[in-house]
Amino acid sequence: MAQAQFDKNAVMYDVNTHDVRYFFAEVWRQRQQPQLLNALQQKALRIIAAHTEYVPYLENVEQFLNRTWRPEEGETNPFLHLSLHLSVQEQVAIDQPAGIAAIHQRLCAHYAGDWVKAEHEMIEALAETLWQAQRYGQGLDVNAYMTRLRSLVGLGQEDNARINPHEVGQIKANKD
Repeated sequence: MAQAQFDKNAVMYDVNTHDVRYFFAEVWRQRQQPQLLNALQQKALRIIAAHTEYVPYLENVEQFLNRTWRPEEGETNPFLHLSLHLSVQEQVAIDQPAGIAAIHQRLCAHYAGDWVKAEHEMIEALAETLWQAQRYGQGLDVNAYMTRLRSLVGLGQEDNARINPHEVGQIKANKD
């Protein structure tokens, strides 16, 4: 089997499906030398360690580069799942959208420190929000996302609407 090639210094923006799959496979391959991993890769390794059921996909990534998992058939895409964990962790680390870190903290406390269970709840909210954006051909609705997240900890909708990232240019154009 050919070894996956991945630039460990590459930034994970504007990547394709293969890049994401290679990223996680390479992190798993380097697990014996975690000191060589950058901060993002270290987060990914922690997530993989919590999801050892996905190791066969990582160890045989070439076989799964073009595989499509179909949720409507009860399938979970392991690479998407790992990516959503990483997305939530990155959001929490910078508290964007504002308030997400507190929600994560409250969910972790609710699950007696089990960050995986807490993030699974948050991932459902993120996945639903992403699905809605794709379904309607719009950008991510941060208000809907935060409402979903807040409901996980017994909070309602926020009093003041946030500006969605995809609306920033529209608002500026309307002011001019």
